[in-house]
Amino acid sequence: MKRQTGIWIDSSKAIIVALDGDTEKITEIDSEVENSVYHNKEGDKGTFSGAHHGNSDKKFEERKKQELDYFIKSVLSYVKKSDELIVFGPAQTKIKLEHKLLTEHLLEPGKLKAVETADKMTLNQIVEKVRRYYNPSQFKTPKP
Repeated sequence: MKRQTGIWIDSSKAIIVALDGDTEKITEIDSEVENSVYHNKEGDKGTFSGAHHGNSDKKFEERKKQELDYFIKSVLSYVKKSDELIVFGPAQTKIKLEHKLLTEHLLEPGKLKAVETADKMTLNQIVEKVRRYYNPSQFKTPKP
């Protein structure tokens, strides 16, 4: 039996659904990626030196890049044994995950089946999307 995996991912968390025959395993990984920058020179009046602001932005972007890379690596550790993989979610994190998979040859060619855009979803919607993708015949509606 093939191990089929689906990942819904954004910068705050990843939900991994692994289907292995009749067995289903769901794993949620929270991200520690920062999504805003705090300027420590900013006072109550909202004024600060431009030099500090630029330096703070560079440090923030570098830290965010490292945190995102660590997050993606931790997500990928769950899919190493997958025979088929789909990735979906909003924004750019899914694209960065795909890029890492392809550039570092972390999956054999042909195992990444799809990368799709998807909005915020409930856990049940994510599981259903993965099941529908791999087993579409189970979800066909009968004709009247």
